[in-house]
Amino acid sequence: MTFPLIPRGRLAGLSFGTMRSLHRGRGSDVIGSRPYQVGDDVHAIDWAASARWASARQSDAFIVRERYADEAPRVVIVCDRRPEMSFYSAPLPWLDKPLALRRTADLVLQSALLAGGFVGYLDHAEGDPYWVPPRGVRRFKEVMEQRLDTAPFRAPDDSVERALVHLVEHDRSVSSGTFVFVLSDFIPAPPQETWFEALERRWDVVPIVIQDPVWEQSFPEVAGIAVPLRRPRSGRVAPALLTSRETAERRAANEERLTALLEGFRTLDVDPVVLSSADPVEILTAFLDWAEARRTRRVARV
Repeated sequence: MTFPLIPRGRLAGLSFGTMRSLHRGRGSDVIGSRPYQVGDDVHAIDWAASARWASARQSDAFIVRERYADEAPRVVIVCDRRPEMSFYSAPLPWLDKPLALRRTADLVLQSALLAGGFVGYLDHAEGDPYWVPPRGVRRFKEVMEQRLDTAPFRAPDDSVERALVHLVEHDRSVSSGTFVFVLSDFIPAPPQETWFEALERRWDVVPIVIQDPVWEQSFPEVAGIAVPLRRPRSGRVAPALLTSRETAERRAANEERLTALLEGFRTLDVDPVVLSSADPVEILTAFLDWAEARRTRRVARV
């Protein structure tokens, strides 16, 4: 199961793979046709068009098709491993964030593999950056899988902000057009200035919002019930008795927070993917919807 990597614009990168660039060369995307010139690849000759041209001109002539070169996409996977991203593992009945994180990263990896791309990985699980620059997917897969299975959830509160700053400092490895998939619950969200700096480098930033639909996107009606609440940093669990007003206030605050987050991304002209489940089919569906929305918008712009 994979999804197509649909860029917001054309890429400019290496000459292989399935993505299309601004450069002319061998590829599947036709730009147009022109008369044959000495040195042109004979495989580029459009024989049907050449025959029509020769018939109309009553002279021998060849027409060649010009194409955009196919290029390999570059992908960077940024994983937020704050303690909050370790919620709510089995047997709890809510969103298993670690599992959703793991499956989402694997889906992005498999999709990049299908596109013949390069993949990099970054997290701040233990405070310092764990950074693997983009490389061939097959060699990289084992490294990333081991990291996702073993890295702790002890990243600082500004994990996402640090990650984007780190990529800016290593922008030689993260070229223009690179897909940067940021996997986090974005609670709290990084400042807008951080996103601006990333977007100025013409990266294709894709925030993957992983939030529990019950406790983070909303809040259940638990008035009068002793609810066990865990402190993120200490991990301590203590019961809390909330009133109807308090539960309503929490619900409104959570819903407003998600709305503000998504509106902020739209203001930046960034296309987020919202995940509320660790189910592989639902994750894939969310990414297919994202890809289809991008494809539709690109067709509308033509």
